[in-house]
Amino acid sequence: MEELGNLAHGFSIALTLPNIGFMFVGIILGVLIGVLPGLGGANGIAILLPLTFSMNPTSAIIMLSCIYWGALFGGAITSILFNIPGEPWSVATTFDGHPMAQQGKAAQALTAAFTSSFVGALFAVLLITFLAPLLARFALKFGPAEFFAVQLLTFASFVGMSKEPPAKTLAAMMLGFALAAVGMDAVTGTLRMTYDQPVLLKGFDFLIAVIGLFGIGEILLTMEEGLAFKGKSARISSRTVWNTWGEIFKYWKTFLRSTAIGCWMGITPGGATPASFMSYGMARRMSKHPERFGKGDIQGVIAPETAAHAAGTSALLPMLTLGIPGSPTAAVLLGGLLIWGLQPGPMLFVEQKDFVWGLIASMYLGNIVGLIVVLTTVPWWAAILRIPFSVIAPVIIVICAIGAYTVHSSMFDVVLMLVFGVMGYLFKKLKYPLAPLVLALVLGDMAEASFRQAMLLSQGSMAIFWSNPLVGSIMGLAMLMLLWPLWGLAKRKVAQREGGAFGEVK
Repeated sequence: MEELGNLAHGFSIALTLPNIGFMFVGIILGVLIGVLPGLGGANGIAILLPLTFSMNPTSAIIMLSCIYWGALFGGAITSILFNIPGEPWSVATTFDGHPMAQQGKAAQALTAAFTSSFVGALFAVLLITFLAPLLARFALKFGPAEFFAVQLLTFASFVGMSKEPPAKTLAAMMLGFALAAVGMDAVTGTLRMTYDQPVLLKGFDFLIAVIGLFGIGEILLTMEEGLAFKGKSARISSRTVWNTWGEIFKYWKTFLRSTAIGCWMGITPGGATPASFMSYGMARRMSKHPERFGKGDIQGVIAPETAAHAAGTSALLPMLTLGIPGSPTAAVLLGGLLIWGLQPGPMLFVEQKDFVWGLIASMYLGNIVGLIVVLTTVPWWAAILRIPFSVIAPVIIVICAIGAYTVHSSMFDVVLMLVFGVMGYLFKKLKYPLAPLVLALVLGDMAEASFRQAMLLSQGSMAIFWSNPLVGSIMGLAMLMLLWPLWGLAKRKVAQREGGAFGEVK
């Protein structure tokens, strides 16, 4: 009942006229960002974050979160109509969504995608509403050792659960730690890796790095690919919506299964992309007609969209309660909270109730607004892709440069943004993941501070990380996640040997 009372208070904050306006602005900007190749939720939020510096933190986070919901919806439009995934997790949607569009069922495919997105996000927001306060109260028992153990678990989970090779994930993470260490040591005051450059005394600004890595890096890669937009048109009528809703809710088991997969992969830092592929694979495996998948089966749209949006939304749960982002977008939002002077974690629910519950209420409203907007404006968004990319790309680069300059009003930041942009481009070309780098850049200082505080408390004894069942179990789970790839490698080696031995016997 306490949570319901807090949620009602949150609705009273979110439903003020300015916040409703910011909600609509965020949704429209988000859909635009989702539709344009080379951008995405994390990129768009990173680019537009400087615009919120003068805003009230509650209004700012409402607008930024609605940009995220809009981007999630927008990614489905390009995937289905143009076979161009607007987001990495939209790749699985193209498998059946685009064949449906080619068969003249674009409106049904889009309606199914938008509705599935809404359902997945709604369940995830319900999870945040009732689980976040419990998790926050539990986290009040945490000290420096426990916080470091949770942060280590986050890093280890990226290594153990990432679909990328563990060596590449570790390499990206180590580079993130190195970048986070640049500047003045907060504990001793010594300078680290500044090379006598005054501009590096405060280290690399997280926001500049993110704008470059995501925004400029994606644009450079897209320019190289030379995208040519050729796709189908679509217009969604009310009759199509009702008929599609009557059809898709027959697959309620697919909705429930995909939501469960998405929420689990969002809370643990598995991410929306693995969740969408895993859900698609499960839907195909559990289907009575698996041969229809890849040829325009509506379940092939429902499963990945539901899972991706459940994962993307539930990733905000550990970010709010523990200060641990579960996705690149959550990492960008975490950076925003720190810039506004808010410390994510259990005390946020005690000290900033208006902020937290206003945000949670806006998640419900933002998803409803987003569903209505995309269902009624699909033709307009599809028409945007008729604009030559040679026109769109320079506009995005200029927006990135303005966003970087406004952080400190410094041209050095613009140059730094371009350097990070080239780094992001190289990472994508060499197939190195950016998420671990961003995670280490955001959490590197916090993890170091927690570790050093724990060492001061224990007078240098590592035993503090196994001093009670809580911290010991978290550390044990972190070690398990870190060593998980070795277990998988060992199993593959054993299977190869057994296969070779079996071949020799034959």
